[in-house]
Parts: sequence; structure tokens; C-alpha cells
Amino acid sequence: MGRPVPHATVGMVWAQTPGGVIAVDDELPWDVPEDFRHFRDTVAGRPVVVGRTTWDSMPGPWRRARTAASVVVTRDPAWHGAPDEHPVRAGSLPEAIATASLPVGTPDAAPPPDEVWIMGGGQVYAQGIAYADLLVVSEIDVPEPGPDAAATRAPAIDEATWRECTPADVAGWRVSRTGTGWRILHYRRR
Repeated sequence: MGRPVPHATVGMVWAQTPGGVIAVDDELPWDVPEDFRHFRDTVAGRPVVVGRTTWDSMPGPWRRARTAASVVVTRDPAWHGAPDEHPVRAGSLPEAIATASLPVGTPDAAPPPDEVWIMGGGQVYAQGIAYADLLVVSEIDVPEPGPDAAATRAPAIDEATWRECTPADVAGWRVSRTGTGWRILHYRRR
């Protein structure tokens, strides 16, 4: 699969259990406010690509506060999102990445963005890993869900394709104010 836009770095950001679970019954199985802040800081001011279900689950104030393009992937051609949130609809992930990689406004007004961030959900992550250059993964130290749980998993990070490159100032375990351990890992495509 070729990358739709060669000049923008395509990043993916997510949080997961040590076993790779990103959600249980469409909910995060942890409470780590510091990681949510890290997630927001990672994508702040940058265009994002997100699936419709994930977009709809995000807090409205956060969606309205976006300062860069929010491109929502949905197969529903009638979906428009809330007018005050200004999302752009895309019918496929390659279309969404290409759209998010365009300059905002007229081409003379701004250069194209350096980074585009894919930020969920599970189906979008599964497709997105083929296009990504950078993965920013938070590992949350919580128990794995039981075998009967409706768990959504992150894509596998194959060591033949990805090398860990976590910056020294980010590396290492930390403890949330809620008492949960967590760490941030960065991976670059080889």
C-alpha cells in the first residue's frame, strides 16, 4: 500500500494495556488523566484523522476547540458532524490522510502540515498502521480484560517494521495521580 501524501509525517497515537487492549465495551478501562493530557498535547494544533464512532464519543468542547483540521472517516455520505465543530468527512483512510495533509485555507496562506495524526478507533488504527511513520503508544499498567470482554485491540507492532525510539526525557514508568502506572513508547518505521 502506498502512502497518499509523501511529505507529511503520519503519526498514530493511542493508549493500551500491556497486552494491547485499547477499549473494553467501547470505554477506556483505566483513568489516567495525565495520559489524556499527553494525548491532547500530541495532536494539539495538528490535523487529525479519526473514525466517526470515536469522533462522536469525544467531548464536544474538545472537538470545538480543535485549531487544525479534523477529518472524520465514515462510510456514511450523509454524515456532516456538528457545524460548530467543523469536521471534514472522508470516505476512506487514504482520502482522510490526503485531506488532512492539505494546507488550511488557500495554498498561498500556509504550507502543508508537517504531521498528520491518526487517533482512533480500532478499525482506523488497524488500517492506519500501513501508512504510519511514527507510533506514540502509552502503555497503561492495568489488568487485562477477561476472555468474555468485548475488547478492542491496538494493531501489533512488528519489530521487523518498527524500532523503538522513545526519547530519554519521555522514557520510563510513571505513576498517575490515580495510582495507575503508565509509560510512553515511541516507534519509528524502519
